[in-house]
Amino acid sequence: MMEEGSGGGRSNYNRMNDAKNERRVGLIYDQRMCKHRTPYGDDHPEKPDRITVIWNKLELAGIPQRCVILNAKEAKDEYICAVHSKNHLNLIRNISSKEYSKRNRIASKLNSIYLNEGSSESAYLAAGSVIEVAEKVAKGELNSAFAIVRPPGHHAEYDEAMGFCLFNNIAIAASFLLDQRPELGINKILIVDWDVHHGNGTQKTFWSDPRVLFFSVHRHEFGRFYPANFDGFYTMVGEGPGAGYNINVPWENGRCGDADYLAVWDHVLVPVAKEFNPDIILVSAGFDAAFGDPLGGCRLTPHGYSVLLKKLMDFAQGRIVLALEGGYNLDSLANSALACMEVLLEDKPISELSEAYPFESTWRVIQAVRQMLSAYWPTLADKLPTKLTDQKAPPHILLSSSESDDEDDDASKIISKDLVQAVEDVVEPILNLKIEDYHGNEVKNEVNSALWRSKLSKTDIWYAGFGSNMWKSRFLCYIEGGQVIGMKKLCSGSVDRNPPKETRWKTFPHRLFFGRDFTQTWGPGGVAFLDPRSNSEDKAYMCLYKITLEQFNDVLLQENVPDHDMNSPLFDLNALDSILNEGSIPVEAVKRGWYHNVVYLGMEDDIPILTMTCPLSAMESFKSGEIPLCAPSKDYADTLVRGLVEGKQLSEEEATTYIQVASTKPL
Repeated sequence: MMEEGSGGGRSNYNRMNDAKNERRVGLIYDQRMCKHRTPYGDDHPEKPDRITVIWNKLELAGIPQRCVILNAKEAKDEYICAVHSKNHLNLIRNISSKEYSKRNRIASKLNSIYLNEGSSESAYLAAGSVIEVAEKVAKGELNSAFAIVRPPGHHAEYDEAMGFCLFNNIAIAASFLLDQRPELGINKILIVDWDVHHGNGTQKTFWSDPRVLFFSVHRHEFGRFYPANFDGFYTMVGEGPGAGYNINVPWENGRCGDADYLAVWDHVLVPVAKEFNPDIILVSAGFDAAFGDPLGGCRLTPHGYSVLLKKLMDFAQGRIVLALEGGYNLDSLANSALACMEVLLEDKPISELSEAYPFESTWRVIQAVRQMLSAYWPTLADKLPTKLTDQKAPPHILLSSSESDDEDDDASKIISKDLVQAVEDVVEPILNLKIEDYHGNEVKNEVNSALWRSKLSKTDIWYAGFGSNMWKSRFLCYIEGGQVIGMKKLCSGSVDRNPPKETRWKTFPHRLFFGRDFTQTWGPGGVAFLDPRSNSEDKAYMCLYKITLEQFNDVLLQENVPDHDMNSPLFDLNALDSILNEGSIPVEAVKRGWYHNVVYLGMEDDIPILTMTCPLSAMESFKSGEIPLCAPSKDYADTLVRGLVEGKQLSEEEATTYIQVASTKPL
């Protein structure tokens, strides 16, 4: 191995290969980037071994001898400041000189970051190395290159290190090519981020920049998977001149493999890349979507990566730069990196993938992405043929996942519907055990989640919507995810995204009124509440949706505390039995929410009708003025009007009057 501080690979590799038919491929690796490590020597997924195993694998395969080995260089401050704030630059530059305790205090305030005396140098080398290879590929001195760097970069934002990332290496290199080297003629850059996590930092850097087409395919799970927000949802397409130049393909579940990624390439990325016609392609090459990765939980193979990369080489005259991001299973990381290097060197023909099919959820996401972006990219306007989308993997229960997914093919990760009942008696005694990881944190029991969901999916209820949920399109946001006009934030949707089995309308002797004066979903203005007590003089219109009790739990969650852990149900079969006698049940687990009181309204076809509203104690607060009564905003009121009109309950004028009376009549 190289000695630390040598500045690159061994000197006898530092030459062009004499074979005229072989592509000129650059390679950067520097052991100085191994100095960034946990301060206490604890094991950590993002560890120095990640880059050494890649280099060792390439050496065993004879790859470095056929490449142009470049020296790692530290990035200049001016290049970093094109992407990061001066404060952030100073923090990372000086962090390694801070005394030990202060450095740890700073790291503890950041999201998934550790810092030590080698962090500053490693971060500067990582960013500088990606600039170095990108510039040489842009100049034409190299056909392509791979920067084996760490720490990774795509999570790092303008003023924040996060997700193991200190500087955003790929964004700094892209900015350098566009703004610091205009003579190179790089006017359009395609950034492909195939790391299993969303490249939130890169997205924000080029959010309104049409010179960069940012494409990220990642595990998302409706905002549950790291970085655990909606930045990576398919509706996030950029803004201003950059609208349409930000493409997110958010997986709804783990275990996506070669067939899923290939479908996205063929039906989203490749058609758009043809229209965009980039001058160079930068790849945020995370290998944590690989089979066996402890954080990713997806199933890409080395061959899968090679096929994806080969398809990219049809663009930009094959001018491609790979910059290492994630990848935490050392074997799959090294094997996948080797497969990509063999593609860059054009070692051998790449055969197409096997006859495996994508998941049904993959086709659903692809079609949603195409529809969202069709206004910007006409090539996506055509609907995919049913004959194609009907080719899908067999159905199974996919478990909502955490960052610590294993890839074992046992019942703890994927349980076929036919097997659920058979394993319940064996598994349930285990579910009450408290299991902790090596940090002492209680591990989420995802088997439990699958089992309760399986049970509750067999029971139907009527959910009665009295506010914006009277409009079916709005209610479907709670089932399918997304948002409608007027909403300020997205809904994550339910795990079971099947639409309601039936819709009906009824009136109930309850008082509709509007309270609170601001919500995250609708902004300023009141929202609808229902007095949980019945009164024969009152009349409230409600739209009834026949859904499963499992889906009702997901709606209850989204109406109240969306970040609550759902390893156990909020409202189970015992609660359903109890409410028939008690009339209403406040759900303590989400009592911070405004709608945590589940109210029983009667039966319809021997199926219970449930709604959710405020508890009786809140009614007294509304009456006293402690909680404000407030008329709804126009956007919010319009959803109620649409629901009543489209449901053929009232005319537009009648619906408007109904809302006005409800918002002005004293309690």
